[in-house]
Amino acid sequence: MSSEGAGTTLPSPRMGADIKLTMPAGSIGEFFPILLQGFGVAARLPCTVKTLLCDQLGLGPDYVEKRITTIFLNGKPTDTIDEASVGAGATIALSAAMPGLVGATMRRDGYYAAMRSGITYRESLADVADRAATVRIKLFNLLLPELGPEFLRRGVLLDGPVAGDFFGSRGEDFRRGGVSVLLDGSPIEAVRLVDGVRFDEESVVRLTVIFRDGE
Repeated sequence: MSSEGAGTTLPSPRMGADIKLTMPAGSIGEFFPILLQGFGVAARLPCTVKTLLCDQLGLGPDYVEKRITTIFLNGKPTDTIDEASVGAGATIALSAAMPGLVGATMRRDGYYAAMRSGITYRESLADVADRAATVRIKLFNLLLPELGPEFLRRGVLLDGPVAGDFFGSRGEDFRRGGVSVLLDGSPIEAVRLVDGVRFDEESVVRLTVIFRDGE
């Protein structure tokens, strides 16, 4: 392993540090850990789950209806996405069809939905002033490669420690894999991002990733 750039400590990024990566298209798997763990997106809240997914995040209504078969809002399965209210700091987990009885039970409006009536999310849209806020999104199974690239292209928000752990754990493929990096608008070597950048506990990192076609 080359030591180029190793040990170089870059200044701690300010609150709102902006990292932009350009990578080969086949590299989406590198980002599965943060897509599973969850990432922040900016939104106008409160709104319904359907409004957030379709109108604000740009997902097609047919895709949401037919492909995203399971939605958890703040840890509870959600059936009425056109009524369930999303507030500031909410967590939304999105999944395609899951196997077995658990998958069938958690499926939106499925045959077994009545079995989980006691844990289903039922809160309606509250009468709260519209404002900019952050929502946490988690992706699972088949939605990782399908939705992950588009969310990353739009830009996701990561807590500083999460970003630090992610970049610090990247391997040689990331270091030498033809990755172009801009940190707050300035180009740096990928190896320096892995070995040198430190994020303080209170920092928020905006990560944008563009995947090059044909690679």
